Amino acid sequence: MNKKVVLLAGLVLAVLVVWQLGWLDALTFDNLKQQQANLMAMRDAQPLMVSLVYLLVYVGVTALSLPGAAIMTLAGGAIFGLGWGLLLVSFASTLGATLAMLVSRFFLRDWVKQRFSHSMKKLDDGVEREGAFYLFALRLVPAFPFFVINLAMGLTRMNIWTFWWVSQVGMLVGTAVYVNAGTQLAQLQSPSDILSIQLLGAFALLGVFPLLARKALEIYKSRQALRQWKKPMHFDTNLVVIGAGSGGLVSAYIAAAVKAKVVLVEKHQMGGDCLNTGCVPSKALIRSAKLAHEMRHADHYGLKSQQPEVDFAAVMDRIHAVIAEIEPHDSVERFTGLGVDVRQGSAKLISPWEVEITLNTGEVQRVTTRSIILATGAEPFVPDLQGLDQVDYLTSDSLWQLRELPKRLLILGGGPIGCELAQAFQRLGSQVTQVERGTRLMSREDEDASQLVMQHFRQEGVDLRLQHQALRFEVAGDKKYLIAQKVTGEEVSIEFDRVLIAVGRKPRLSGYGLEELGLLPEEAKTPDSLDTNKYLQTLYPNIFACGDLIGPYQFTHAASHQAWHATVNALFGDFKKFAVDYRFLPWATFTDPEVARVGLNEQEAKEQGIDYEVTTYGIDDLDRAIADGQAYGFVKVLTQQGKDKILGVTLVGPHSGDLIAEFVLAMKHGLGMNKLLGTIHIYPTMTEANKFAAGNWKKAHAPKTVLGWLQKFHQWRLN
Repeated sequence: MNKKVVLLAGLVLAVLVVWQLGWLDALTFDNLKQQQANLMAMRDAQPLMVSLVYLLVYVGVTALSLPGAAIMTLAGGAIFGLGWGLLLVSFASTLGATLAMLVSRFFLRDWVKQRFSHSMKKLDDGVEREGAFYLFALRLVPAFPFFVINLAMGLTRMNIWTFWWVSQVGMLVGTAVYVNAGTQLAQLQSPSDILSIQLLGAFALLGVFPLLARKALEIYKSRQALRQWKKPMHFDTNLVVIGAGSGGLVSAYIAAAVKAKVVLVEKHQMGGDCLNTGCVPSKALIRSAKLAHEMRHADHYGLKSQQPEVDFAAVMDRIHAVIAEIEPHDSVERFTGLGVDVRQGSAKLISPWEVEITLNTGEVQRVTTRSIILATGAEPFVPDLQGLDQVDYLTSDSLWQLRELPKRLLILGGGPIGCELAQAFQRLGSQVTQVERGTRLMSREDEDASQLVMQHFRQEGVDLRLQHQALRFEVAGDKKYLIAQKVTGEEVSIEFDRVLIAVGRKPRLSGYGLEELGLLPEEAKTPDSLDTNKYLQTLYPNIFACGDLIGPYQFTHAASHQAWHATVNALFGDFKKFAVDYRFLPWATFTDPEVARVGLNEQEAKEQGIDYEVTTYGIDDLDRAIADGQAYGFVKVLTQQGKDKILGVTLVGPHSGDLIAEFVLAMKHGLGMNKLLGTIHIYPTMTEANKFAAGNWKKAHAPKTVLGWLQKFHQWRLN
């Protein structure tokens, strides 16, 4: 039998014995008043023995969360007086509370964590950040049931020592009130006489004190950070936004929409990386590559296959035409029309309220502002590899100036950018060699997702070199080579014509005055990102940041999501602030098959120790996918153990980036698999895959007992 069950049974039996013997009946207010004289006489005869017995009984009552702790506290004052009584009660109550917390942790935490794993993860994270603070605030209010606090904290990961000392200090004031009341026991008619309305009000104010103190501390820290700078008496504008990528554009748009005065500064192209070198051109390239691939396999659809004649210069012309067609959405003219003061040039922070703008014409301007939003984006990270400067390398920024299709294209990196471009160039006619130092592509996704993508890559001819560490580049005449090291230690030479570096991106931090304002840590010349709090504030409370500059997700829609929070907090944060929330942030990699995700995947759930169930549906069985000749991929849904609550979804297959939206909506609004199953989906569409996944979940959770009775019922009706 489980040891915990045996121990729990023993504890329950001990409590029942105590109860049956009537020991708890002695812990009443009237009995205490009647026995006060006898108890004091016993104290006078054997002070140490009575003190020890009292201590042990108090600890036992508290540790087992039994009723009577308040009477025991009164008894401490009545028997031992204020000084010695307060000392005994203070340590006994803290020891008992800590034991109660440990009892709760031992018997209940694993069970609660298993049933409510996702909620417990968030609770643990909150307790780790601010648990001591909130425990202290609760301990200051004796009207709040302390045994509930003990049991609740036992379910979290709160450190035992932290629980001890916070409880010791936090309960001291309330304990003193009760012990002091015990010294006046003869004047009390009932325990309710102790806590008057006025005293309860005072304790409530005392409980609020830590919250007020915390707010005051925030204000103090803000003033400390700003005190070396002279604040202007008047501001030219409400908000200066630096950078006109997706984050900066959304910030400027929102500010103008709420009639704030906003200045937007961009030194290069409006629309940022997404429009000019990222999302838009890459998807245009992928579309051309997909058509080329379909032409080669037209026989699959009853048409004559043919080798496409790729005019790569025309492909690139089309890409730039697509950019030009979308460009007006992000143009200076459009945002000026919306009420944004757009200035084309570079910006540098002079103080937390002052920005120096050097226009592209050479004119220098200074603008004072209440708040600043940094949305400077990121740029390709180029590793320090020997010989790289000799091979005229490409990045996702410079790639779009190519006019000739590389015969042999080497791609360093197995992340989303490297994978999308590898497949696209292979389909357009390059022989692509993709080098990745890890064991698989797309390492942030589940292994089954990346394996399916790699299977398609290999079928299409991409030469995958996994577990290859790039060492250096060499040039011999007109030939170029990458020297890489395999996991076995062997060095290999890979010949190429052009190389694309796609090993990640780094935030743009230099040239904006961040160093002078102390916004960058001195020990890190190139930090991974700019530090912000949950409200997207930097070291200075009026300077915010969003987008690729801060991460943790370098997506256009993530930057827009952050931009909303940064802007609203910058303009209205004195009244109400909003913490950024990434729980329902989806993303997709636009390979074929596409890989889309929201929430947890399996590898993350395992790393975090979250208990979950997996439901899958194979898209190879979907009617529309079969009709379209795209019957591959799967829907994988993680749900809470025994419930239909969705924890995360991974979609691999055609149009996954579109299909994931239904799951994002469901998770955002708390809709489970049952509601998804009850939603009508058009036949035949790809969206039915989502419904069939919900159907598979329902089959796995069918009420077998009920179905057995129904079978008998229908059999009975045949007679």
